[in-house]
Amino acid sequence: MDSQRFVSDLAPLVFDGLDFIDLVPSAYSITYNEIIHLPKNVMALATPRSSLLRCGVTVNTAVWDAGYSGRSQSLMVVYNPQGFRLQRNARIVQIVFLQLTKETEGYQGAYQGENID
Repeated sequence: MDSQRFVSDLAPLVFDGLDFIDLVPSAYSITYNEIIHLPKNVMALATPRSSLLRCGVTVNTAVWDAGYSGRSQSLMVVYNPQGFRLQRNARIVQIVFLQLTKETEGYQGAYQGENID
């Protein structure tokens, strides 16, 4: 049930004066810079950039449903035992937009409009 769903509290990552942060192997919740507004006939999938994968880091994402609007979040996992140095505003995923054969009702879930100030 949606009324019983909750997300764990998160601590913000703090970047140093050069806009970098050193991440130890772990899982991190990330919030994208971009606000996405999908029409009711387009859905989207994201995949990590190959340069991220070559560093031993991946991003796990979910489907962006047709009609979704918001600043979405995903899970970044650092597998590299040496850790990973992340630059603020780095491009970490590539989004693939898929046009549907017809318009849908559109996303109406709990995360509609998330992280929009």
